[in-house]
Amino acid sequence: MRIPTLALLLLPPLAHAAPADPTPEDARVFIQKVNEDLKRLTVKQSTADWIKSTYITEDSERAAAWANDDLLAATRAALEQAKRFDGVTLDPDTARMLRLLRVNNSVLAPADAAHRAELTSILARMEGLYGAGKDCGPDGKGKCRDLEALEKVVNRSRDPRALLDAWTGWHAVGRQIRPLYERFVVLANEGARDNGFADLGALWRSAYDMSPEEFERETDRIWAQAKPLYDDLHCYVRAGLQRKYGKALVPDGTPIPAHLLGNMWAQEWTNIYPLVEPYPGVASLDVTRKLERQRWDARRMVKLGEHFFTGLGLDPLPATFWTRSLLTKPRDREVVCHASAGDVTYSDDLRIKMCIRPEEEDLITIHHELGHNYYQHAYVKQPFLYMTGANEAFHEAVGDALALSVTPAYLVQAGLLDRVPPENQKALINAQMKSALEKVSFLPFARGIDRWRWQVFAGKVTPASYESSWWALRTKEQGVAPPAPRTEAEFDPGAKYHVPANVSYTRYFLARVLQFQFYRGLCRASGQTGPLHGCHFDGSKEAGRRLQAMLALGASKPWPDALEALTGERRIDGGALLEYFAPLRTWLQLQNQGRACGW
Repeated sequence: MRIPTLALLLLPPLAHAAPADPTPEDARVFIQKVNEDLKRLTVKQSTADWIKSTYITEDSERAAAWANDDLLAATRAALEQAKRFDGVTLDPDTARMLRLLRVNNSVLAPADAAHRAELTSILARMEGLYGAGKDCGPDGKGKCRDLEALEKVVNRSRDPRALLDAWTGWHAVGRQIRPLYERFVVLANEGARDNGFADLGALWRSAYDMSPEEFERETDRIWAQAKPLYDDLHCYVRAGLQRKYGKALVPDGTPIPAHLLGNMWAQEWTNIYPLVEPYPGVASLDVTRKLERQRWDARRMVKLGEHFFTGLGLDPLPATFWTRSLLTKPRDREVVCHASAGDVTYSDDLRIKMCIRPEEEDLITIHHELGHNYYQHAYVKQPFLYMTGANEAFHEAVGDALALSVTPAYLVQAGLLDRVPPENQKALINAQMKSALEKVSFLPFARGIDRWRWQVFAGKVTPASYESSWWALRTKEQGVAPPAPRTEAEFDPGAKYHVPANVSYTRYFLARVLQFQFYRGLCRASGQTGPLHGCHFDGSKEAGRRLQAMLALGASKPWPDALEALTGERRIDGGALLEYFAPLRTWLQLQNQGRACGW
């Protein structure tokens, strides 16, 4: 979740405010006022955004657009005024805050006021179209199904026709978004260039305490570490799908059709675990069935997540969390069900927004979203510009790292498993396979979304090839192909929330790697020894203390400092991920002998 850093700054005009020779003290006073105004006035924007997401109407979209327009205009004014401190010798805090003011933005305002208003209107409209999207059949006169209903089909069905129908039905939502997105790219790039960036992608890549070019090289390096494991998993999964659907539908040496992987976007493959389970029936971990049979509701599932964090010695959630969060899908209105978490008033006003179902995937997502909330709780006393993660990936990785310690023993305590499965090689491989179908399968998808958008923002991909370039990249990087013919009338990127919502996605790629470094650091803090995959730190107060110390920094230090505080390391590295999955990788390589891997 991106923490906004925009607000209406009540500052005098530049001609009256800027002294001839600004001093370091002037800069400190300026940034203090920026912090105060940002914290006070961003509440208006975040409140409007919360209402827009939980009550989708034309009025709520318009109100959110107005709030965002004011914020974009003011941010541009603040950045212009901040330029007068270029060349002034500043203390480290002031210099860092001025830099964060510039780079911690998902979009920047064009100088042209009419273009700025158009940009904010488009952003609100695109997210609204996504949230209200439905499939009502080819002629629009059938029984309408929203994303939640269509996902149930894709997640659970094994009928190729039903899967294809649900997949194409949802992806049609992108057609409405496409013309808006084309215009958004023009306006967003205009805003980035007016504020000194080459394009919007360069702005996003500048938010990691390194140059955009260095950041791109770093993501390439990290992917090169993890790709061999992904390739092994892809080969094994394709063979499993061939057993189920036949080689006519899943041929050798070709990308896997996207609708067969148990996820609307083929981004995580956990739902097809029964089709590829290495040792059927050994140490079965069917948590979804237990949740359904025991009739777990949303509140009980979130309470379990809270219990995990309090077991580490962290605080309970505030009482307002339970009255202000949206935990189930309302029947009386449209909402954006995509899970998110926030501190809406930046004062420990913690909430999650999620249409929770009694499914294992949602239970894990709850732990992830609560990770955001506990991060926000830890840095709530920082100056406003520091009220975010050390970098975007940190926020995403925290909850995932903690969820890795949701072990069978923990699930037994929760009543979601009957017993801890016996520790043997078959049980281990089954457990690692299930985890890899979530975490390893996701890596090229998560990397690819922004690689595509970076090319769009840089003008290397034009509207004439939006769709074809999207699938060319996904096929090359992920080994996944569209299950039906696609033309440039389609806009499948728009069927993924983060594209119309303009949320950068590389954070999720890095987080899937970074979480294993966090996990290893927490395991070491808890005194665990032995193989990394066998570690659990639930209940460790020392692990909780180390975690809290890192979270409390917020963005006050460069992210390598925060990483070092927890792990002793200063570089994001795939080594911990590979260490964790080492048993599965050895097993996959044996299984794939003699198969035609690759695509």
